[in-house]
Amino acid sequence: MKLTSMLMTTALSVSATIAQSADLEVTHWWTSGGEAAAVTKFADAVNDQTAHNWVDGAIAGSGTTARPIIISRILGGDPMAATQLTHGRQAEELIEAGLMTDLTELAEKEGWRDIVNPPSLLDSCTYEGRIYCVPVNIHSTQWLWLSHDAFDKAGMSVPQDWYEFVAAAPKLAEAGIVPLAMGQQGWQQRIAFGALTVGLVDQDSWRKVSLERNAEVAAGPQYAKVFDAVVDARELARNSNVQDWNLATNMVITGKAGGQIMGDWAQGEFTLAEQVAGQDYTCLPGMGLNQIIDTSGDAFYFPVIEDAEVKQAQMDMASVLISKEVQVAFNLTKGSLPVRGDVDLSAANDCMKKGLAILADGNVLPSMDQAFSADTQAQIQDLMAEFWASDMAAADAQARYAEIIADAD
Repeated sequence: MKLTSMLMTTALSVSATIAQSADLEVTHWWTSGGEAAAVTKFADAVNDQTAHNWVDGAIAGSGTTARPIIISRILGGDPMAATQLTHGRQAEELIEAGLMTDLTELAEKEGWRDIVNPPSLLDSCTYEGRIYCVPVNIHSTQWLWLSHDAFDKAGMSVPQDWYEFVAAAPKLAEAGIVPLAMGQQGWQQRIAFGALTVGLVDQDSWRKVSLERNAEVAAGPQYAKVFDAVVDARELARNSNVQDWNLATNMVITGKAGGQIMGDWAQGEFTLAEQVAGQDYTCLPGMGLNQIIDTSGDAFYFPVIEDAEVKQAQMDMASVLISKEVQVAFNLTKGSLPVRGDVDLSAANDCMKKGLAILADGNVLPSMDQAFSADTQAQIQDLMAEFWASDMAAADAQARYAEIIADAD
């Protein structure tokens, strides 16, 4: 059933589900080792700096699994106090239905417009001039992570871009190393496609397709390069049989795989394994070809609960999540970049510094969550899942992608 239909049959008011205002259930999908370590920074800060208690509501699996559960609970009148979602349009219809708390007064009081960088992050929280979420990090998905141990075993230097990586793959395979680690889930394959797109396509063509819905460009030579690269990636990952993204990252950490295409949250797993950027692993933003990242990431929304004490507790939590010290502690652990441009990140590792430099230069693009509706993204993800699970030709996949872009919303 479409979300709009569900909204028509759902009451627009919900009752309080938290017996005491101090106990705030928070739903999220941060369940890997690195993610769990990072979310603890938020929980500890809320517990230590407010009179409230963070009640962890982690949902196992990716956002693809968690989001329908979160939305269903809110629609069904069983809202949590706060929930993670990603920057973009996922909560649009919930906001339209009056089911998300307006944070505008708090945002104006604390000057979020002056501290959130880039401004597009707060724009993604804004609907009809009102602010409904607090952005907490910047995640980019255009990264190639490379294992120094794997390339040492194969007797090669670490590649510096995607094409060098593809050229090195045969020697990795000869050494018994899986060239490319890839989890067998559609969202991971969609991320790989998106990363290769940003790495191989010029920005003008990317914007024409992703922002202007130009199907002719999507069917043209610029994007043909991407689909050829995805064919290469599919072949390099033939012997990668893990399901979860963090298990694929572990293959890189342990030298069982040469590399992985994954968002910068993979860095949290390297940190947890006590690996050092530039020494044990290399990270290549923009696949080493285009020094560009997107401004994906996470934000917290606060479902409407008709209890004055809970509402105040939600405001207190939002204020803590975007505060300076908490932004630093969380993002250093998570591997993401802070949303504040006025914090001290002298402890950042080499990979985070690369991301910060790109951000400072303004070489950023909107994320897919910001550019496309959930329905369009689902179509792209389904196409990628089918493509990776078959021998579909690059030209056939590109033609279908162009059709999706022609009808995208």
